[in-house]
Amino acid sequence: MSYILNKITYALLTLIGVITVIFFLFNVLPGDPAQMMLGQNEDSEQLATIKKKYGFDKPLKTQYLYYLNDLSPVSFHSQNSEDYTFLSKGKYIAFQLFSVGTVTVVVKYPYLRESFTKQGKKVSQVLAETLPNTFVLAFTAIVIALFLGIILGVISALYKDHWLDKTIQIFSTFGMSVPSFFSAILFAWFFGYILHEYTNLEMTGSLYELDDFGEAMHIRWKNLILPSIVLGIRPLAVVIQLMRNSLLEVFNQDYIRTARAKGLSEFQIIKHHAVKNALNPVVTAISGWFASMLAGAVFVEYVFGWNGLGKEIVNALNTLDLPVIMGSVLIIALLFIIINIFVDLIYVWLDPKVKLQ
Repeated sequence: MSYILNKITYALLTLIGVITVIFFLFNVLPGDPAQMMLGQNEDSEQLATIKKKYGFDKPLKTQYLYYLNDLSPVSFHSQNSEDYTFLSKGKYIAFQLFSVGTVTVVVKYPYLRESFTKQGKKVSQVLAETLPNTFVLAFTAIVIALFLGIILGVISALYKDHWLDKTIQIFSTFGMSVPSFFSAILFAWFFGYILHEYTNLEMTGSLYELDDFGEAMHIRWKNLILPSIVLGIRPLAVVIQLMRNSLLEVFNQDYIRTARAKGLSEFQIIKHHAVKNALNPVVTAISGWFASMLAGAVFVEYVFGWNGLGKEIVNALNTLDLPVIMGSVLIIALLFIIINIFVDLIYVWLDPKVKLQ
């Protein structure tokens, strides 16, 4: 509990730092958000209304405090309907605690504000629609990378300096060297176009698609195959290298020699002693990769038309939809923190010698 509480404290400090950086970074960009929202239909009266509604008419430090108040689970709100912090039901999902004068204190869901370009759609709703798709894609890619990477890494270590080991190393080096966008284009063209008659795979497609009549959304699992394989190539190459090198070090340990002296078979030694102790560097690497994938497999999602967080970030950057970009970065930071805590706990399970203190 002490360890977890310390981690939560560091997580909150990290999030406050991230919030501060992204707020001031995106708010010093040239351009007026209110004008971007109105487009060509702007006039002075509408412009003033939009600025007041979103707090753009206030000084930057006041806007920053408004943003912190929106994100905080415990927040303070004015009872004046003309103020930005007015507790509007359409804006906040909150439970009132108490009131002091004209200020109401509430407990609420963090409010990530509204998209500039999606007709007032909440950022939380945009993320809720895209993040699960990215999670499915990233999880599938990581499972592929772990399953094949551990097997190939073990084979490579067992047959060190053999032609089989050299072949696997060449594949691993090639996998780490090829950029993701090139792999995505190549796989989409070859398997989705050239071999479409045999694979029945499409060049583009997301997890959910409209049926032929345009009436209902259906899951298309086959659309997951190509992007997950492409996304898994680079982590697969990393897992192979790490597993091979770590396993070779483990093979030189005294307890492995003792196990061999006891007459255990090589399979038993690998299964019960070597692999588990060789997984620590693999877990470290794969956790970083998984967090990065959740952050948005931008090129892969864009090439395959996968409606995930990465594609949404690209679209938001193209249209300067600042609330969506800022909300996405916050979610990414939160995911990195959660995954890092989870990985630390996995270390203890993998290696009892590791202590959380």
